Amino acid sequence: MIIWSIETSCDETALAIVEASGGLRAPKFKVLRSVVSSQIEIHRPFGGVVPNLAKREHLKNLPILFEELEKDGFDIKKAGLLAITVGPGLEPALWTGVNFAKELAKKYKKPLIGVNHLEGHIYSFLLSKNAPLLKMKDVFPAIALLVSGGHTMILKMESIKKWRRMGETRDDAVGEAYDKVARLLDLPYPGGPEIERMSAIGKGDAIRFPRPMLDQKNYDFSFSGLKTAVLYRLRDYPAKKEKDKADVAASFQEAAVEVLVKKTMRAAEATKAKSIILSGGVAANQRLREALKEEAKKRKMKFLAPEMRFNTDNAAMVAAAAYVAKLRGKKRRITAQANLSI
Repeated sequence: MIIWSIETSCDETALAIVEASGGLRAPKFKVLRSVVSSQIEIHRPFGGVVPNLAKREHLKNLPILFEELEKDGFDIKKAGLLAITVGPGLEPALWTGVNFAKELAKKYKKPLIGVNHLEGHIYSFLLSKNAPLLKMKDVFPAIALLVSGGHTMILKMESIKKWRRMGETRDDAVGEAYDKVARLLDLPYPGGPEIERMSAIGKGDAIRFPRPMLDQKNYDFSFSGLKTAVLYRLRDYPAKKEKDKADVAASFQEAAVEVLVKKTMRAAEATKAKSIILSGGVAANQRLREALKEEAKKRKMKFLAPEMRFNTDNAAMVAAAAYVAKLRGKKRRITAQANLSI
């Protein structure tokens, strides 16, 4: 099945063409084309995403990207399915994609399916080049850690189509905390890559920041207190030199990563998981990837994460989620659902 998919949940305009096969027992995906138009430079002066600006850029970029795919020789008439992210996300941004997808479906008389953005992230590990070699019976049960600017949660996945939420953040998502700490350090938006860059030249043990909720037996997270600890540290000891900033960034990152990793591995041990699945925009963080991979290896578990280009928002992951939803007979309203949960 050839799937054309669209993603406009936040500040990335993305289209993809994906060939899906194998069914639920052995899903396989071949990304024929994936294009993304980033809006980082537009939102950077504001220190975050401005919804109406994002909407304006999506309206401009969607037809441009669609035309680009057509010029590359791809024919939407050969698609077996169209897919669109319906939520969660910024409502003005979501509506641009939804309306564009509806117009395409009507014009070319193609079936259209709505996709949960978070499910796209969960399935993004299936887009990796070595994914076709995976046997689902060796992957599940699995613990999935989904980390992004808007979400931080742990899921127990019984199979490709069945999961339950074990824990989530009670306040800030970890990606949001990265962005806020970056602002405290006068680093540009987006904060995640900047904190990681500074951490590479800083000392992670320079400052002992708190590890929120680490000793609690649940699988929930809280990052607002860690962010506040950074605020107080900078109030009392201003980071005037590059080295001081680097040490704060590295120490913050070490605290955040330790909490994420230990809680994830605790959940994996409690559920006798065979695999650890990492996804979401923060999955691009090398320190987090390396730490989870190392802990999984110690326990002889698989560590699965998407290729770097599929960590951040993209439309290929939307196609993967659409394929699974189609096979499950799962339908969502084709309307913007900003607060859609998983």
